[in-house]
Amino acid sequence: MDNEQYPHSDITEKIISAVYEVYNRLGPGFIESVYEKALVIALRKRGLKVEAQKLYRIMFDDQLIGEHRLDILVEDKVIIELKAVKGIMPGVYVAQVVSYLRLTKILVGLLINFGNDEVEIRRLQNKYEIEKNITM
Repeated sequence: MDNEQYPHSDITEKIISAVYEVYNRLGPGFIESVYEKALVIALRKRGLKVEAQKLYRIMFDDQLIGEHRLDILVEDKVIIELKAVKGIMPGVYVAQVVSYLRLTKILVGLLINFGNDEVEIRRLQNKYEIEKNITM
């Protein structure tokens, strides 16, 4: 993969490897929190800095208006949003990850679904931040 085209591909490759390890060992059928705990173990085993349930505050005019809790943040560079559902609903789950990317100004997010016969992985980029970084 071209690192310029795919920011943090070195990290996402390790994450995807860990995702497949978790899925191959556990299979489908568990709740999200089980996959989250297993994935955190697998990511740390690969030497990655991992924060589970990272809280971000949403501010408007210097006032707190809400909070988002990220499932997993890796190396302060990649957001992982986990699902354990029959299918990824693009309008809902993708929008959720995009909002996390915009809030945190992080460039890369992975939407991972453990709920099917095959694991689903969608890579999303914070295009606003990428364009902003290019123009600076």
